[in-house]
Amino acid sequence: MTAVAPAPTAPRLRAGLAACRAEGRAALVVYLTAGDPGGDVAETAAIVRAAAAAGADVVELGVPFSDPSADGAAIQAAMERALAAGAGLHHALDAVAAVRAAGCEVPVVLFGYYNPPFVMGVEAFAARCAAVGVDAVLTVDLPIDELDELRLPLAAHGVGVIPLVAPTSTAARIARVRAVDPPFVYYISLTGVTGAALDGARLAPERVREIRDATGAPVAVGFGIKTPADAAAVGALADGVVVGSAIVARVGQAPPGGAAAAVATLVSELRAALAPR
Repeated sequence: MTAVAPAPTAPRLRAGLAACRAEGRAALVVYLTAGDPGGDVAETAAIVRAAAAAGADVVELGVPFSDPSADGAAIQAAMERALAAGAGLHHALDAVAAVRAAGCEVPVVLFGYYNPPFVMGVEAFAARCAAVGVDAVLTVDLPIDELDELRLPLAAHGVGVIPLVAPTSTAARIARVRAVDPPFVYYISLTGVTGAALDGARLAPERVREIRDATGAPVAVGFGIKTPADAAAVGALADGVVVGSAIVARVGQAPPGGAAAAVATLVSELRAALAPR
């Protein structure tokens, strides 16, 4: 009897990236922190929907965590605001449920650290992700060597994982990503934390091609992309462009009730820069 291969995880996310590829442009991936600014689920959902309506192809929704070791000042401040307002993993999951209940089908990647899913229990976490409409999970501090601990329960529910690749990743480690069959790979464009300035001179097209060929997956590039000009430069060579700190800073600067509009303005500018190549 011939074994049947499991269906690919995260079909909505894969389809969205394929649609961008068919248009001849990079996907715009927007990071937001759940619960920022006010800890209200409805407001988080409204900001996600505003980002999607303004042109975000994928939303990475950050789970508030007390020790965001990979993040710079802007996202750390957002985490602090969200935690002070009482937000956490349950808030993030409830916000995704609210986004789906409102009819918004933007692919959502739950972004964060392993402690909150571990405390919830990976099986319960995977089931809840699937139930609310999370498409994939990116866990910053869970390396490829340990990723199956979370990947396999998620895959059983049709939810994907997004591996990270760094400038220091070796060819052997990058090649291991192929077995994971991710919807896309997140390439960190620099060593350090989020919010640093983009060094376009160091972002070599051949590195992006190497990762794409080795993993068999689209490559989204993040860290340091702040302006439409940055997005255009990265979008010319990558499959996706990830913008986080610049978006989160707009949330922090917005007047009460104005975060969704502030996010939508910047997202529309970034999206306009990603013209078909």
